[in-house]
Amino acid sequence: MLSRRLAHFLLALPRPGKRLLALLADIGCCALAVWLAFYLRLEVWLSLTGRESGEGFSPLTAFGVSCLLALPIFIRAGFYRAIFRYTGAIAVRTIALALLLYGVLYALVITVATLPGVPRSIGIIQPMLLFGLVATSRLMARFWLGGLYFRQIARQYLPRALIYGAGDTGKQLANVLAHSHELLVVGFLDDDRALHGYTVNHLPIYDPARLGNLVAEKNIGSVLLALPFTNRKRRNEILAELAKSQVAVRSMPRLSDLAQGKVTLADLHELDIDDLLGREPVMPDSCLLARDITGRTVLVTGAGGSIGSELCRQILAQRPVALLLVEQSEFALYSIQHELRGQAEAEAGHVIVPLLASVCDAARMAEIMAAFRPDTVYHAAAYKHVPLVEHNPAEGLRNNAFGTLVAARAAREAGVKRFVLISTDKAVRPTNIMGASKRLAEMILQALATEARGMCFVMVRFGNVLGSSGSVVPHFRQQIRAGGPVTLTHPEMTRYFMSIAEAAQLVIQAGAMAEGAGGDVFVLDMGEPVKIMDLAVRMVELSGLTVRDEGNPDGDIAIEISGLRPGEKLYEELLIGDDPVHTSHRRIMKARENFLPWEELAPRLENLATSLDAGDLPAVQAWLTEIISGYRAAPLADWVWTRRKTEGEKNPA
Repeated sequence: MLSRRLAHFLLALPRPGKRLLALLADIGCCALAVWLAFYLRLEVWLSLTGRESGEGFSPLTAFGVSCLLALPIFIRAGFYRAIFRYTGAIAVRTIALALLLYGVLYALVITVATLPGVPRSIGIIQPMLLFGLVATSRLMARFWLGGLYFRQIARQYLPRALIYGAGDTGKQLANVLAHSHELLVVGFLDDDRALHGYTVNHLPIYDPARLGNLVAEKNIGSVLLALPFTNRKRRNEILAELAKSQVAVRSMPRLSDLAQGKVTLADLHELDIDDLLGREPVMPDSCLLARDITGRTVLVTGAGGSIGSELCRQILAQRPVALLLVEQSEFALYSIQHELRGQAEAEAGHVIVPLLASVCDAARMAEIMAAFRPDTVYHAAAYKHVPLVEHNPAEGLRNNAFGTLVAARAAREAGVKRFVLISTDKAVRPTNIMGASKRLAEMILQALATEARGMCFVMVRFGNVLGSSGSVVPHFRQQIRAGGPVTLTHPEMTRYFMSIAEAAQLVIQAGAMAEGAGGDVFVLDMGEPVKIMDLAVRMVELSGLTVRDEGNPDGDIAIEISGLRPGEKLYEELLIGDDPVHTSHRRIMKARENFLPWEELAPRLENLATSLDAGDLPAVQAWLTEIISGYRAAPLADWVWTRRKTEGEKNPA
């Protein structure tokens, strides 16, 4: 530490001061070389005066001659114009030539002129020692100061950042990043006016109101949020202010990583999705979370998907006896199994069983249910991307609706106590096949609930989850990183959003609320709907960039409108009826939804399945319109059906 401080002090000296130090160092080398030369010649340690020997030796004379010869030669050779930390092979050669000239002259003076009190051999020994000392001093300066200097210079060109929050967390973050080769922290921002003007670890604390000026004066490129205990409302206010200053905003890493000194620039991630959402999450009810999971065998279909995988994480934290992962994608199943295995090892006693299966395979699902006899099933398996399902409607219906029927029947035969369907707001008055398939899945479970004995069917309906596969947030982030444009389907597009973690917790809690045979449709309170255009602008601004539009033609990222896709709605709804029932949980409501009893629904499902098998998609749409109240069919967009129709028109029989 002392060595580093001394190095910083030396590097900070003005050039004349550094030259004077180099000159004094060479004088010291001359003295040391004379002293060592006398020892090697006499095998006795003498001071430069030589008085201790009593034999008239005079090292001081030899030292004087050394300085009178060496310093002019060194100056002429440019020793004090060169920078020690750049010393290399060329500099060593220069030193060698200068010392060769010095050695010849010094030997002539000492050996030929025979100075009194100085043995002739000193004229040979001292120049050799002086060469070693001078060359060593230069090389040591290179290794000691060179790397540090280059690092200092490099750090001056690093992206500059301010830390928002000068509390303990901010200080800890600054300490870790003090050695970063990717980011240079130049100060703090803090709301506490009493701290303004003071320093922490030699870094000044500024008023956040000065951020606009600081960005220009100090070339600030990003602000790191170190506000782990700030409430959501204040955090949103801060983000709104930061968005005006054209700086990239990043969140600090987890406190555990911070404490272990693991932090790099990569750990200072982009804003949490919760920050973009701007809502205060509600603490979950631990009793509801544990009710159908702790000490039980739990099965999750679609376990490798966005919602399914988060459900698995939340379920495992509630200590089930076994967690069965049902997934038709081999890679998705491997990924979630690998992740959960680490979590399970940290909490010993959990059994995780990965099962490759399609929920449409009745024999496979019956086999799995019968073998493991799960207590609770969370049915998350579904095709959910609206445009893809619209272009492949038959597969969407088979997987989402009939796959739900297959899984529910297998669960009922195996004695499953609770079956929870993950539904969507797109099931309300659907205009696309995906929404229609999910509403049909709800109706199937509602109908089965009327015939259930000792089994509870539950549906949980919610809107979009931020950060899931296909979600706008990762899609927008990728487009922003690529330099734009950010694409929207419509400037008035509005959606409900919730974080994946909160959605999974609420699904588990809602599923535990149903009583008896169930048949309830629970609706999650998604808060206020979010305008997608506003979300896109917010993400651009909090990335330190500006939106390019008519008012700002020189902006960084353009936002383009691509037009509504087949079956897409501008606004989504969560309720079919208008009279939801509030529950004991402030974020969970119970919907009152009409449905067909099983004896009426079953024959319609058979007719729908027949039309699907025949590839008669107009008939499929007609049956969906009859079964699902409020369904408004969009023009058929199925790739295969459209192709066959086009080919048929080209080549009539």
